[in-house]
Amino acid sequence: MTPPPKLSLIISVYNKPENLRFVLAGCAWQSFKEFEVIIADDGSGPDVREVVTESQQQYTFPIIHLWHEDRGWRKNTLLNKGIQVARAEHIVFVDGDCIPGRHFLLDHWNARKHGKVLLGRRVETSQRWSKTLTLEKVRSGEFERFGWNDLTDLLKRHSLRIEDGIRIKSALPRRLLLRNVKGMLGSNFSAAKKDLEAVNGFDELYNGPGCGEDSDLQYRLSLISITGKSLRNLAIQYHIYHPLTKTSQACWDRFQEVKTSRDPKCKAGLVKQE
Repeated sequence: MTPPPKLSLIISVYNKPENLRFVLAGCAWQSFKEFEVIIADDGSGPDVREVVTESQQQYTFPIIHLWHEDRGWRKNTLLNKGIQVARAEHIVFVDGDCIPGRHFLLDHWNARKHGKVLLGRRVETSQRWSKTLTLEKVRSGEFERFGWNDLTDLLKRHSLRIEDGIRIKSALPRRLLLRNVKGMLGSNFSAAKKDLEAVNGFDELYNGPGCGEDSDLQYRLSLISITGKSLRNLAIQYHIYHPLTKTSQACWDRFQEVKTSRDPKCKAGLVKQE
């Protein structure tokens, strides 16, 4: 039997197979090689399965495809299934429209620490950048290099947080530049599998995007003394442009219920409780 990987990377996906191609090409570009990919597919059509099959034949890292029928937003259910099948003791989470930079997994691996959840950020790319993206740009690393067009996009506010695409390896400059963050971003964080199991994973009672994939989990982890460690200007990630998604009032209401209860374990998570 092959030894387990050091990291499990869970990629949340719902349709948009062209974006998944870019993300998996970014996985192949990683400087850190000891990982597996788990695709948490919330009911995509057959085009995504075709991308997965092609990639399983093309790339050397293991790719596991988890899928269930499309019955509305059930991302957290797939994330929990991903945790259950993950073979590594440390799990990294990304979205299917976020391309990892070359040292993304290396930074998550090097920064892991007992009692910490690692909090990354992402570059919000412009519509122009996203439309001109190609597989060759990802495979060659060109997508990580900024040019005049990118600066123009930033000045026009067509893109945001390009500065988060600058990797700063030393902790001292990051502290001096006030580059720490405290909030969890669902598209870029990692945690020990045992810590995720301790809070029973993701709460499946959320029925839409927003706070249920990150703020809720971070809050419940804090109740068992798992605190955040900033990876800003490390674990670089590039978000492919799409219009902003809003969090529903129902999700915010659910989060308020969780904070009122102060229970670190959700009832509908990895283990379904009465």
